[in-house]
Amino acid sequence: MVPAPTADYDAIFGALSHPIRRDILARLAVRDADVEDLAAPYDVSLPTISRHLKRLEEAGLVAVTRDWRYRTRHLNVRPLADAFGWLAQYRAMWDDSFDRLEQVLVGPSTSGAAAPRAQRGSR
Repeated sequence: MVPAPTADYDAIFGALSHPIRRDILARLAVRDADVEDLAAPYDVSLPTISRHLKRLEEAGLVAVTRDWRYRTRHLNVRPLADAFGWLAQYRAMWDDSFDRLEQVLVGPSTSGAAAPRAQRGSR
């Protein structure tokens, strides 16, 4: 059974649901940036980018450092790690389900032991 979530997964996955926001996170993984730098590759207004950044900040994925009149955005990986850990629990259940399905479809191994995962191929 998967334990109850402790992070705000709705906010995290909601923030990750838009391709511009995912791209912003990928760019922030390389280096910190301000709004103008983050907006440059997109054909959208600065207020639109600001709304995307606000959504990322609310999810805890982006942090802001203020230095006088400049605001620099930084990637905060902790919420991503929390979400990955939560998903990893489901992956274990999915792997077990796939293993059972494989046993039904293929049948038991002739040697009586299941083939190592590396020999079965990737899913």
